[in-house]
Amino acid sequence: MTYRELYDKGVECLKKVGIEEAPLDARLLLEAVCHTNRNDLLVHGDKAVESAWEQRYLDWIEQRADRIPLQQLTGKQEFMGLEFVVNEHVLIPRQDTEILVEEVLKNLHDGMRILDMCTGSGCILISLLHYSNHCMGVGVDISAEALQVAKENARRLLDASAIQDDERKLRFVESNLFEGVECGKYEFIVSNPPYIPSAVCDTLMPEVREHEPRIALDGSADGLYFYRRIIEAAPDYLVSGGKLFFEIGYDQAEAVKRLMQDAGFREVCVVKDYAGLDRVVYGTYIVEK
Repeated sequence: MTYRELYDKGVECLKKVGIEEAPLDARLLLEAVCHTNRNDLLVHGDKAVESAWEQRYLDWIEQRADRIPLQQLTGKQEFMGLEFVVNEHVLIPRQDTEILVEEVLKNLHDGMRILDMCTGSGCILISLLHYSNHCMGVGVDISAEALQVAKENARRLLDASAIQDDERKLRFVESNLFEGVECGKYEFIVSNPPYIPSAVCDTLMPEVREHEPRIALDGSADGLYFYRRIIEAAPDYLVSGGKLFFEIGYDQAEAVKRLMQDAGFREVCVVKDYAGLDRVVYGTYIVEK
């Protein structure tokens, strides 16, 4: 089968089951299998595809038709200009989360310390360390499987000295929120916690509902459980003037802002994403003398 014929077959299969972006997904899967790019489809569409690649592609198309996310098939996802390893144990990094990283970077200076709560694939913390100098980070997650993915991403995307030197510039901790985190003081706590209300989780598209880890999605009945827990404990881990940054759901800004203000955080701000929806809430904690 030629490159074009194989692509057309993939598009047809995905359209039959209602995949909204069938042409894009079919192309990206073909490029991943054949190690090609978009130009090959345009310029070399009549080129025959090796039988082994053809079979692998058709297998992937079948799995994508079963609503397995494209990123779990290819094993990668771009985030902040970096290519992260992903699998079924971690939430696939979203472009919306880049807003959180960008806001932290606006305030981040060389040598600062960052605690990333619910780190998952490590995309937030690793991006912050990649785009800064001499900062130290601790990534925390309850899932040992997720932390293995985060460690692999750190090995691939950060200089080896950031992981292996005596200063321990980066380490990952398996913990239920702060329970296993050593007491220490950080300039930043960042978190993209589970924030979808439990009942809403059951209504999500099947790619998310059936194939991404529910533990990374479910924020309990009202979606605010992890915000409450993190906000309550955060002052014990922040220096005076330290900041707490959250990603939030589009309708949670006022609730999270109020929780932070009630806990003593000052200058609490809400930042919108590129679609104009509330996406980030952050504030500053001042230790009273």
